[in-house]
Amino acid sequence: MGKRTQQGSCSTFDAEAGVRLQHHHQPVSPIPPEAAFVAWLVPAFVMGNLAAFAYTMYVNDCPGSSLASRGGQQCILKESLGRFAFEPLLVNPLFGPTTQTLDFLGALDYKKVVLDGEAWRLFTCIWLHAGVVHLLANMLSFLFIGVRLEQEFGFAKIGTLYVISGFGGSLLSSLSIESKISVGASGALFGLLGAMLSELITNWSIYANKVMYQAFLISAENSRSNVGLNGFLFLQFAALLTLLFIIAINLSVGIIPHVDSSAHIGGFLSGFLLGFVLLIRPQYGWVNRKHIPPGYDMQLVKPKHKVYQYFLWFIALVLLIIGG
Repeated sequence: MGKRTQQGSCSTFDAEAGVRLQHHHQPVSPIPPEAAFVAWLVPAFVMGNLAAFAYTMYVNDCPGSSLASRGGQQCILKESLGRFAFEPLLVNPLFGPTTQTLDFLGALDYKKVVLDGEAWRLFTCIWLHAGVVHLLANMLSFLFIGVRLEQEFGFAKIGTLYVISGFGGSLLSSLSIESKISVGASGALFGLLGAMLSELITNWSIYANKVMYQAFLISAENSRSNVGLNGFLFLQFAALLTLLFIIAINLSVGIIPHVDSSAHIGGFLSGFLLGFVLLIRPQYGWVNRKHIPPGYDMQLVKPKHKVYQYFLWFIALVLLIIGG
């Protein structure tokens, strides 16, 4: 792994150093890449959120409430949805339940969390949504981001990221908002965005080495190829800038009235730190010892991780422990 020998030549390319090397050792046989994980947890979480919203509307029972409590307005889609009808736009412009229903089912409420000790609300609020608009925006974003991450890193890591980031967002929100309630999976979603950024940072040299190796392969197969190393590196930096732009746009949403920016920031920071701990990859060219043939010079075997990856892992873990 990390070395390619051309037929009839002992010239190799070291993806770590980015140079050709001469050696007479038996190269490690290429190990086929691991198959992508099957993404099932993210769709399951989406179904769970949809079920939670349906139950919320069932408990809300807009038609069963008094007309006075709705400001004299009729429930939306009362004839079609019956008990599941939405509150009037005057009560909830997002096509959802009342704040009283959300509070009853476990919305984040500063007084009840801090003063009454109802810490369980830090978790339950992640699964509640203020309305259809709120729900669809979060779930579509979750599918777009979460499925790819689960395919790469598996359900255990992404599930942990989602729940802990949501908790981190709820925790900061509970310390910042005293007069309102808060619901939604936005904190968890921002945690996934933060994890994507830290994953790109901690595994940067791995992606860079793959870029260099691909450039070497292209130059070896076609000396007249117009695709150079600079072009590949440009794409890598473009990916980073695109991710930063998406994060900035989403964080800017926090300036809109009634949006819980504290949950966004808390979730993002939690996910950013967790990404260094959970999403660290083996460096490019590392081979598991069980795949190394007998007689291979072990001095040529690369360590599983680079020093800076261990450093970032340690710092992030310490900050998570302190923050917890």
